[in-house]
Amino acid sequence: MSKDPLLQPYQLKHLTLKNRIMITSHEPAYPEDGVPKDRYRAYHETRAKAGVALTMTAGSAAVSRNSPPVFNNILAYKDEVVPWVKRLTDSCHDHGCAVMIQLTHLGRRTHWNKGDWLPAVSSSHEREAAHRAFPKQVEDWDIAQIVQDYADAAERMKDGGMDGIELQAYGHLMDQFWSPVTNTLDGPYGGSLENRMRFSMEVIDAVRERVGDEFIVGIRFTADEDLEGGITEAEGLEIARRLKATDKIDFLNVIRGHIDTDPGLTDVIPVQGMRNAPHLDFAGRIKKEVGLPTFHAAKIPDVATARHAIAEGLLDMVGMTRAHMADPQVVKKIAEKREDDIRPCVGATYCLDRIYQAGDALCIHNAATGRELTMPHEIPPASEKKKVVVVGAGPAGLEAARVASERGHDVTVFEAAPDAGGQIRLTAQSERRREMISIIDWRLQQCSNRGVIFHFNRFAESSDIESENPDAVIIATGGLPHTDVLGEGNDLVVSAWDIIAGDVKPGKRVLVYDDAGDHPALQAAEMIAASGAHVEIMTPDRSFAPDVMAMNLVPYMRALQDKDVRFTVTYRLKSVRRSGNQLAAVIGTDYSAHTEEREFDQIVVNHGTVPMDELYFELKPKSTNFGAVDQDALIFGRSQPQGANPDGAFALYRIGDAVAARNTHAAIYDALRIVKDI
Repeated sequence: MSKDPLLQPYQLKHLTLKNRIMITSHEPAYPEDGVPKDRYRAYHETRAKAGVALTMTAGSAAVSRNSPPVFNNILAYKDEVVPWVKRLTDSCHDHGCAVMIQLTHLGRRTHWNKGDWLPAVSSSHEREAAHRAFPKQVEDWDIAQIVQDYADAAERMKDGGMDGIELQAYGHLMDQFWSPVTNTLDGPYGGSLENRMRFSMEVIDAVRERVGDEFIVGIRFTADEDLEGGITEAEGLEIARRLKATDKIDFLNVIRGHIDTDPGLTDVIPVQGMRNAPHLDFAGRIKKEVGLPTFHAAKIPDVATARHAIAEGLLDMVGMTRAHMADPQVVKKIAEKREDDIRPCVGATYCLDRIYQAGDALCIHNAATGRELTMPHEIPPASEKKKVVVVGAGPAGLEAARVASERGHDVTVFEAAPDAGGQIRLTAQSERRREMISIIDWRLQQCSNRGVIFHFNRFAESSDIESENPDAVIIATGGLPHTDVLGEGNDLVVSAWDIIAGDVKPGKRVLVYDDAGDHPALQAAEMIAASGAHVEIMTPDRSFAPDVMAMNLVPYMRALQDKDVRFTVTYRLKSVRRSGNQLAAVIGTDYSAHTEEREFDQIVVNHGTVPMDELYFELKPKSTNFGAVDQDALIFGRSQPQGANPDGAFALYRIGDAVAARNTHAAIYDALRIVKDI
């Protein structure tokens, strides 16, 4: 048996967990009709097959109809959920993986215009800033119904074969009752801690009565809200002791912080540039003080930190949830002593930010996550070895080279720059976003392991490609910053990438005009503001940087708001002209005929990129498919058909920003779904 602390079994009540690594409850927003159908099952089964001991499904499975599914939650109040839960659970059990589900009532952490349009309910009328609904303050009959709903939902999960449930308290209705900030009730459910805990105790009693003593029941709770007037560490410890004293709670899953605002949520679930495992020692203190089995997850992306958590007795089970979104084979690779082969989580939090923007969870650099029904995590070998040429060594080109080499092909990559990485290499120059370079480094290592040949400082021409006698050519040449967007004065502006790359020094009074809404504008603004300049960030949209999304926006705001920075929405930069030593910006709006003029000494434009596609169009008539892509095959994961040009010499595909300005995930997904069948 391995001596690795992470690979030791753990006994939780009657349940033997085969190692110490778990996937904590999270809602990837994959349900269909409120139930976990095949996509949901395949996501969890893939990770179960790779060796994780415990997978927790459904961050926030809703127990009541007046807990509207704001995150496309599993609807645990529906009887139809049971057979689908059973199918998911059985498939994971087949691989020796335990399965639990998180049950909750969201309380005010939702909105009335979802689901059945019932009002949100809570222990006060105070709205949650993040979801903006003013809740109804619960009445006695609301409480009685919700308690019964919890018991009914728990029984459904037991009938579905689950090994246990986790009651969700942090930020949700239970916690809203507990916290003095969000409980303004009088009488038996407000005031003293005993009263504020009464609702939760009634739920626990009702659940236990319904599922029996053997079924595992835990709770994920906030042991310190880190919020003025909220639950303190001392009160959190007392809550934990009282939960233990019931003899009805089998484990604690410890959280520190509050999630009612974007900054609060980001401190609970840190993004890139923030400290790894910031609450690990705190969770260890709770475990030591209370003595219940203790789980925890909060930016534990690497094996070394997880191993430390178990070896030092800080946790009984360590959550590596985002790490398993990046690489579902974490446990398998640990067991096979292939830790260096683990695809790293880079903390981009593309997964969570998409959920909070009503999307589904996707990993920024593993395009197979959430697409297990059509995309492979393990690349199958090809039946015939081919010669594949890739032009461009950004994320799209490197993914294409990685996948082709794993297929067993001979792969050659041409890159005009001296190093691989494209825009990501520039992005990673920012200290706060340096984790992004792991997207590149991991792929370079994978390619090196499989003998991919790289030609750097080589601006490939069509003759270079043809001399390789390729069977397939992948054009991943990316794009150039697009600044030709003004009615006048395009030659007077610089791009956000010019600032990020250090090719242009920041001015003293700078306008950053963001007409794309993604990271480069804010990253450039952060660098300019750090130099001591005055910065105005302007967008014609009604909100700025929508593609940066909520949690990733937080560190930008923290870096900008204490400096000389102004934010302007709904105004459009129309044109620029010289005015002495300054630049006169003519500013208008889409909402009226209003215009104004202001002066800056530098104007920075972020408007995406235009494809570098000359090589593609040179090669297109020489290809077997004329560069065409069968979109149905692409979407449903099938191989591309034979081309229509019998005189062509190779199949030709264009991917990433060489097609159109998009993002890192889109570039990598392009590469995976094209190359996996070559």
